[in-house]
Formats: sequence, structure tokens, C-alpha cells
Amino acid sequence: MSGSGLRVVGLDHIVLWSADVERSIAFYRDVLGCAPERLDEWRAGEAPFPSVRLSATTLIDVFPGGAAGAGDAGGRNLHHFCLAVEAEAMAALAKRLRAVGVTVEGEPATRWGALGDGTSIYVRDPDGNVIELKSYGA
Repeated sequence: MSGSGLRVVGLDHIVLWSADVERSIAFYRDVLGCAPERLDEWRAGEAPFPSVRLSATTLIDVFPGGAAGAGDAGGRNLHHFCLAVEAEAMAALAKRLRAVGVTVEGEPATRWGALGDGTSIYVRDPDGNVIELKSYGA
């Protein structure tokens, strides 16, 4: 979609539904060697979900919810994935994306990601998958 002027620079995070967050975190930590983040804060009710770090710039967020293997009401375990984009004024990006027919959900907001707080919007691809587009520089 070259008409949007958007440039993706990497995968920031993916969000998975989990029927048992502790079990999922244990798998990613103990089996795959990923370091947990915000686990103590989540256990204390201070964070809405914990994460595991894949690299310096990429996380997997583990959201509580769904039956084992079922995920959300649509039967999927993937909630959404987030792409880091070049520094961008997100309100202007949302307007450009809408102009070329992309479904943009809601308005830009500050949200936590692999590099801390950034500004993001949510869009849907042609198959209905939710993609968060996040900028850390604007």
C-alpha cells in the first residue's frame, strides 16, 4: 500500500490469549528461554498482562482469557500483532489509511510496547486480523 506513506521497521510484539497465563509464561520461560517481563506486576494486579521478551525489540504479551486452545470468541489464540513503524504522527497516518480504504479502529493512543510507551492505532487487514501500528518517535 504505497499510497499510505507508511514504512514498517520491525515486529514490536504479538498478543496471545491464554487460558492459563502462568502455564504459558512457564512454557516460554522454561522451555524456550524467554525472560518474563511485568510478571510480578501482573500477579500484583498492577499490570493487565505479563510478557516474555524475544529480543531487545520484540515481546510476546500473554493476555488472560479464552478456553484452552480456543482463544477469543472467534476461536483464535492470536489477539493481535504490533508492527513498529518509522516516527509518524499517528493521527495523520490514520487519516491517510482511511483515505485508501483501510479499516482503522479508534483513535491514536499511548500504549505500552517492546520499547516502552509509544503511540499507536489499530487497523484490520483484508482477512480481519488486528494489527497495531506503533511509533515511538512521534
